[in-house]
Amino acid sequence: MANVPFELKGKSVYVAGHRGMVGSALSRRLALEDVKLFTTERSEVDLRNQVQVFDWFARTRPQVVFIAAAKVGGIVANDTLRAEFIYDNIAIAANVIHAAHLHGAEKLMFLGSSCIYPKLAAQPLREDMVLTGPLEPTNEPYAIAKIAGIKMVEAYRSQYGSDFISVMPTNLYGPGDNYHPEHSHVVAALIRRFHEAKVSGAANVVVWGTGTPRREFLYVDDMADACVHLMKTYSGAELVNVGTGEDITIAEFGRVVAGVIGYRGEIAFDTSHPDGTPRKLLDVSRLARLGWRAQTSLEDGIRRTYEAYLSEQTAAAH
Repeated sequence: MANVPFELKGKSVYVAGHRGMVGSALSRRLALEDVKLFTTERSEVDLRNQVQVFDWFARTRPQVVFIAAAKVGGIVANDTLRAEFIYDNIAIAANVIHAAHLHGAEKLMFLGSSCIYPKLAAQPLREDMVLTGPLEPTNEPYAIAKIAGIKMVEAYRSQYGSDFISVMPTNLYGPGDNYHPEHSHVVAALIRRFHEAKVSGAANVVVWGTGTPRREFLYVDDMADACVHLMKTYSGAELVNVGTGEDITIAEFGRVVAGVIGYRGEIAFDTSHPDGTPRKLLDVSRLARLGWRAQTSLEDGIRRTYEAYLSEQTAAAH
């Protein structure tokens, strides 16, 4: 069953979490395919509520399911909202995967997170490194919930023969990101900080940590394209990393963001904040063998993200 072509054309496709950054990118990408797109509003279907999820699936019976819904956040949110992160994410995965199974979904894709890999795993991170060592303590509840989703997908494949697959995105950024001052990821946080510093004429911008950790960043529309490609071409039991296969230090990344935004001041580092994992780079050789590579350069991606941020700011002001 490794690589059976799967026809999306004419299918009913459900994107769980369509309002999030990844879900909205998937919705944009699927608009280019000849599919009937289903989405649900939280007011109508709370994905943590089993009855609501099962009722919705019984009524609509989508043929294809992408699980992009998750409770997400940066280091601070992950470390302080530990119970919410583990409960909400396990509930979402359990409810949607089981409902898809009960109501005859032909194919399902579960989106994990690169934080599932051990904190000190060898780099780059290969797919077979899951559960080979202790996790990063700050986001362990989120990681455990994502690992549970991956293991559910494996279990439903082995017990029921379900064509369910898992993909593992690297750090994502792009339109629709969360720019919350404390609960955002590094890309959104820095775009906001550099923009505000440029507007106010601030002499410097403070970046959390030492600036030395290395991170890989993937533009979210590239991620969506990879997901659609894998949905059509991949049916294996092993999860698939999705990234660029290249990384950059947080300090270098800060300079790229400053350059795109046009901020000319100093970049300072607040070493009282944790760095998190020293390096996180995905081994994307499996994805490359499956015929997909990222297309958007970091600078182009940041430029598009900044344009989206500015238009979101303008819309919010009116």
